[in-house]
Order: sequence, then C-alpha cells, then structure tokens
Amino acid sequence: MGPADGPILTVNVGSSSLKLSVLDTADATVWARALDWAEGEALPTAELEEALAAAPGLLAGGHRVVHGADRFTGPATIDAEVEGAIEALADLAPLHNPRALAAIRALRALRPDLPAVACFDTAFHAGLPAEAATYAIPATWSSPYALRRYGFHGLSHAYASRRAAELLGRPVESLRVVTAHLGAGASLAAVAGGRSVDTTMGFTPLEGLVMATRSGSLDPGLLLWMQRAGGHDAAALERELDGEAGMLGLCGHADMRDVVELAHQGEEGCRTALDVYLHRLAAGIAAMAAAMNGLDALTFAGGVGEGSARVRRDACARLGFLGILPEPDSDPVPGSDTILSTGPAPVLLIRAREDVEIARQTRACLAAA
Repeated sequence: MGPADGPILTVNVGSSSLKLSVLDTADATVWARALDWAEGEALPTAELEEALAAAPGLLAGGHRVVHGADRFTGPATIDAEVEGAIEALADLAPLHNPRALAAIRALRALRPDLPAVACFDTAFHAGLPAEAATYAIPATWSSPYALRRYGFHGLSHAYASRRAAELLGRPVESLRVVTAHLGAGASLAAVAGGRSVDTTMGFTPLEGLVMATRSGSLDPGLLLWMQRAGGHDAAALERELDGEAGMLGLCGHADMRDVVELAHQGEEGCRTALDVYLHRLAAGIAAMAAAMNGLDALTFAGGVGEGSARVRRDACARLGFLGILPEPDSDPVPGSDTILSTGPAPVLLIRAREDVEIARQTRACLAAA
C-alpha cells in the first residue's frame, strides 16, 4: 500500500447539513450519510463514530472548508497553524467556516492519530485572471484580507469540469465548460482548459445568482440606502441578505420544488420568482461563455441542477445562440451522469461529487508531504 493509498473519510459541512462518506482507493463509496445539522445544534458525533467504525483502515480525513481567502490556494494538512488560519477567516464565511472547524475538532477528538486535510472551495478560483478577480474599489480601502473576488463551490466546479471531459471523451485541457452548481447556494464557473477563469460568487458567497435565501448580486447603492433610510445596520443586512432574501424573499418559498409546482399552478408570486431566477441564470451562463470566448459544454449539478428539469430546460431555451439544444422531455436516470443534449455545446447532468474531489485532493496533499 502506497503512502496515499487507503480509504478516505470525507467531511462535507454545509450551512445546514453534514455529508459524510468513506471512499476507497477507486473512489467507490464504502459508507455514506447525509444529515441535517441546523445552526445552533450539536454536531452529530454518533455518525462520525459510525464512519470510523465502517472503515478501520482509514488513511485520512478530508474536510471541506468554504473560505481560504488568499491564505490557501490548495489543500493543506491540518495542524494548529492551519486551524488558526481557518478560524481567523470565519468572518468571511460565518455560516460555514466555524462549522467546518467544529467538525475538524470533533474528528480529531475521536481519532487524534488520523491525519486530516482541509480542502478549500475558494482554492479552485485562486488563479482567476486579474480582470475577473479585481473589484473597482477605492485604492485607499484596506483590510487584513485581499479585497478580491474569491469564488466558491470550487470542489464541485473542479469535479464537474473533469467529469464532463470524461463523458465527452475529450481532454479537459481542450474544453471551455460552464459549470452550474445550483443548490440552496448557487454559482457558475467558466472553466477553460481545466482552470477557473471566471465565476459568479465573489468576496463572499452572497454575490452572483439568485439563491434559495441569498439575494445574489445587488446594487451597492441599495444597501447604502437601506442603511440610511431604512435604519438597517450591517448585522441586520447580513442576516436578511443571507437568510431572508433570494427565492424566499421573492415568493415565500426557498425550496425550488415548491416554487416550480406553484408556478405551474399559476401562483403569480412564484411565477415571477422563477422568471427572475431563470433570467439571472441564463445571463450568467452567457457571461461565463463570454469570459472564455465561446462554449464547448454546459453542466448542471446540485439539488436544483440535478433535480429540476424545468429549470434546466427553461434556462437552456434562452441559450440557443450559444449552440445549446433543448433537453429531451424524457427525464434522466436518477443518480446517473448523463449527456442531456448534443450539438455545438452539449448539456450534461453531473451529480455533485464534492466527496470525490475532497478525497482526490486529500490523497494529493498526503502524497506531496
């Protein structure tokens, strides 16, 4: 057995969920659980113990960490210094980084001898060209962090672009792919030759597309007006834009399944909300294609991307000028990766497998150590 061989426990912490899986050396799933983990609740350590029992020969634990800022441009073996840096970045991802730290510490308490690696969602976008990463802000602004566009969902975007190349039988280095990760949080990436060259999320996960409870991009003047005229302080704005905006703010429903069903029944608020979502989504896909001077493939992943044919079809219907053909009416096989339509720019459904990407990066990090 080589230095980076053996099963990997992947720990994927979301803003309200915990996904655990054990992957063998061929990335086959040995054991997996997906749990609700609401803010303020104790970490479900019983499932961590179950995962450890399911694979006694574990090589390492790989942890998803949302924000690495400019400190982390690739995976890092977790030691006291790395843990401290993740904690120091918590104010950039307050819904995610503290929870990732809780999981890191819980696993270490159970298995102090198990090597642990942090895999950062921002790392895939660390090499964004300056024109995509730079904000046009006053030169006098200063911060402990670089004020730039970081991008998120990097683990999902990286996996989707490579998987698209596999399904199309082409080297990833030859492809210009727009990857759409559409879940409660949502973002797009322009991946040219396997590298992220643009993305829709920015300094925080609030920028970009309309999401379940997040606003997406706004006129900053609106925020200033709400502070002056509406009496909203920074804490209130952050709470409302993170948890009370997006689809929930538009129509009272955060779950896209409910929005689509009610829109189909003619409920006006949901119809408008869905139109707003699709307008921003299609415009964002076109912008990502423009960043690469063309498009060779479009992928959909995430709960909405995988689960809502209505969203995929309506978005693609607006993008024929990019060479995107309509998706057939027949639904894809659940849980499978599928080429949905062929043409100048094929459309693919690719399951979000952040666990595979975490395991891949964990092995690479250990092998390089």
